[in-house]
Amino acid sequence: MQNLQQKIKLILKKSSFVVGARSAVRGAVIDARKLSWLAVRRRKIQAYLRTSQVKKLQLGTSRSPLPGWLNTDVVPQSSDIVYLDATRRFPLDDSSFEYAACEHMIEHIEFEAAMSMLRELFRILKPGGRVRITTPDLRVLLGLYSLEKTSDQSEYIGWITNRFGPPGQNCGAPFVINTAFRSWGHQYLYDRETLEANMRSCGFEDLKCYKPGASDDPNLRGIESHGAVLANEAINQFESLVLEGRTPDAKGQLEESASSAGHLPSIKQRLGGIPAIDPGNCLRKL
Repeated sequence: MQNLQQKIKLILKKSSFVVGARSAVRGAVIDARKLSWLAVRRRKIQAYLRTSQVKKLQLGTSRSPLPGWLNTDVVPQSSDIVYLDATRRFPLDDSSFEYAACEHMIEHIEFEAAMSMLRELFRILKPGGRVRITTPDLRVLLGLYSLEKTSDQSEYIGWITNRFGPPGQNCGAPFVINTAFRSWGHQYLYDRETLEANMRSCGFEDLKCYKPGASDDPNLRGIESHGAVLANEAINQFESLVLEGRTPDAKGQLEESASSAGHLPSIKQRLGGIPAIDPGNCLRKL
């Protein structure tokens, strides 16, 4: 009887009808929650803007809200986090924030969606506004495949395989690299050069690289929480790439002159036609 029950459970688990029904129910629940989030979003945003002197936006907050920031996420984990889909136009006015940040979030959306997000961040930041983006460093991850490894590389490989690898199997750098690409909903991993080029193509300038927690701007210093989530700050320091950029001081003049002319220039027009990196072109060159 027990074997029969197990077989029935296995059949139901693989049933297309059951899988589809479960997915439909889950989708209906998410849609209902989204409606409730949208119903209160405008009020929460207005309350934040009304009470905050320095306007700071966090995307992909998850369970790590920052005090004094407008904390947002596509799936808010608490009532003080505002619903915002970073792949769509933000429900925020042009040039309305001084700061914006996202930590280990941009790698979870597709390349073109990330470009849209960067353009939106440029739009909502004031002239001279600053953005800070933290993400896994592709160069660091691919460096794990080297024959001679540093102590930091060996420690990182051991930590990942012990925590996420199949028990009893001798995993190594290939497992860690594949896991970085395929797990946790990752869609696109960046190296410094690619992320810098994409940020520049969206209008950001004065790009600087930092270690997690470090910044020349006190408003952006010590805001990362990924190390606490991992319960291992050394791992966070090893794998994370942090880039800061700012909008030009003349951004407001550009927008004002374009608005009076009846149109806004494209990013390429503003920057002399500098294109973003196209992953398709990169692949075609290989």
